[in-house]
Amino acid sequence: MLWACLLLPSLALDGVLRRQADPGPLVLVDGPVQTRTVVAANGEAKAAGLRVGQRLSAAQALLAQFTALPHDPAEVERWQTFLAGVAYRYSSEVALLPHALVLEVSRSRGLFGDWPAIERRLRADLTDLGFRHRLAAAPTPHGAYVLAGIRDGLAVASPDHLRRALEPVPLGKARLPVEAERLPGMGIRTLGQLLRMPRDGLRRRFGAALLDTVDQLLGDRPAGLDLFVPPDTVDWRIELSHEVENVAALIFPVRRMTADLAAYLACRDGGVQRFVLHLEHREGATEVTIGLLAPERAATTLFEAARGRLEQVRLPAPVLALRLRADQLPSFVPEGRDLFDERPANALPFGQLRERLRARLGDEAVYQLATTIDPRPERSQCVGARDEGEAEVLPRPTWLLERPIPLRGPTPTVLAGPERMETGWWDGDVVRRDYYVVETSQGQRAWAFLPPDEAQGWMLHGWFA
Repeated sequence: MLWACLLLPSLALDGVLRRQADPGPLVLVDGPVQTRTVVAANGEAKAAGLRVGQRLSAAQALLAQFTALPHDPAEVERWQTFLAGVAYRYSSEVALLPHALVLEVSRSRGLFGDWPAIERRLRADLTDLGFRHRLAAAPTPHGAYVLAGIRDGLAVASPDHLRRALEPVPLGKARLPVEAERLPGMGIRTLGQLLRMPRDGLRRRFGAALLDTVDQLLGDRPAGLDLFVPPDTVDWRIELSHEVENVAALIFPVRRMTADLAAYLACRDGGVQRFVLHLEHREGATEVTIGLLAPERAATTLFEAARGRLEQVRLPAPVLALRLRADQLPSFVPEGRDLFDERPANALPFGQLRERLRARLGDEAVYQLATTIDPRPERSQCVGARDEGEAEVLPRPTWLLERPIPLRGPTPTVLAGPERMETGWWDGDVVRRDYYVVETSQGQRAWAFLPPDEAQGWMLHGWFA
């Protein structure tokens, strides 16, 4: 087995910074109101002299302008759960440890390649999401957890190599139980020294917990991990650093949230067809519902749909927080493309174009043909947002005219047909037509029919794109 450990030393700060377009000097503080202490600081704050462990009052005396936000353990837990969902893409065995994730990757080598390839992909995913990390690999999850705290990028493949790599580790970095705090007083300062001690004596003096931890490090005892199971719903909330009165100022955090949603959906191999943005005010909230015609998971599609809906919203009050909720995450079926697809590289797929138009123009502005109980073409055009039927498998024009009109010009060339339609007898509006796919003299592709009295000539009923 091979376990990878993603150590996340700055999870709380990274979770805040990734929501800020230009945060400037920023620190996280914790503790009682009168004695708040800096627990994390970004690069600009450190460059100005602010440091972890410093009193907030001392930091304010040193630097006049900086942002101080409260440290929220619940937010740390949420970000760790989110990253566990991202890691689930690489393994079905993912577990959460303090400020870290571990995942078993040996069974994923057939899909992602050897460990160096998996390591590159993991690092790229976390870097793109804006989380700093340290990464190590070992035959046991707790061994990888310890090695990640010692050196970034360290990887050992066998139990013997793991034991040799652990021997020089100081006890203070070995993640041992509290009972081990008495060991330095006995002259034992490294894991190697501890491993050479008689086990019976250690058990009598320190109890079974210390030896159990050592056995888990070496793989002589089951790891005892609770494996992570991705939730079937998404409910994320972020508090904004200031009151937002303009929808345009919400675009950056919404882009981040939809990108996170896309990453989460890709890792669980699912999609989303409907999600809701709650714009929270001091009193109440404004709900913005984003509905898609089919399950999607592309970050660009989700963001464009959300932005199109947001641009139509008029805020009744300043926004203090954003909440994204998706109660249903159906399976995702990717769009098929031809091997020799000649579309330009920057051309939008039809599904993304359709959703962008619906978001910008409204549900009532985009139409599509769908199967109905009435086969007459004039009555088969449905509003796309309300269509619950399957699309027609027969050739149908992209632009269906409200009523047939004479097709002017020379006799067209028949490409396909006829498709006979004889219906409407039950309400007196009888239709008897033979439809053809034809090409006009100007190269246009049309949907037309010949009336029973062919002297009237061809009647045009629609155009193909």
